[in-house]
Amino acid sequence: MKVSELMVRTAASCSADMSLGEAVEIMWNRDCGILPIVNAESKVTGVITDRDIAVALGTRNRLPGEITVKEVASPHLYCCKPEDEVHSALHTMASTKVRRLPVVNKAGKLEGILSMDDVVSHSEANRGSDISAERVVNALKAVYSSHLPKRMPGKVIAA
Repeated sequence: MKVSELMVRTAASCSADMSLGEAVEIMWNRDCGILPIVNAESKVTGVITDRDIAVALGTRNRLPGEITVKEVASPHLYCCKPEDEVHSALHTMASTKVRRLPVVNKAGKLEGILSMDDVVSHSEANRGSDISAERVVNALKAVYSSHLPKRMPGKVIAA
């Protein structure tokens, strides 16, 4: 199955020079948690997530209108292409520990977003799908592995 069969084609985006306040407004209005950052040619240059924004606002003593997207955006960009196999995109998500990938064409222009939600929904809805639940669960485990609390050896303290 190809990424193009599952991706959301109406992805919202922002520019690097927008303020965090503007980015949050786009996320609120479009009900999304990630914005690809595009330049004047519509090429994806990065992404910013709702978590990036929350951490930035919680660690700076500045208003959202005073901080630009480029100050906060991750320096790492992971993408996929519409013609990629979904299994390849799942591998990218698992190995880079991200839940959403911008989908770009050969010129690097934004075509959409593929989220783990899209993959999970498809695997549940279509039992005949070539995306197995086991493969999706394994990818999710890899994505979340660094975020899971570590168990401390020793005795348990009762509350």
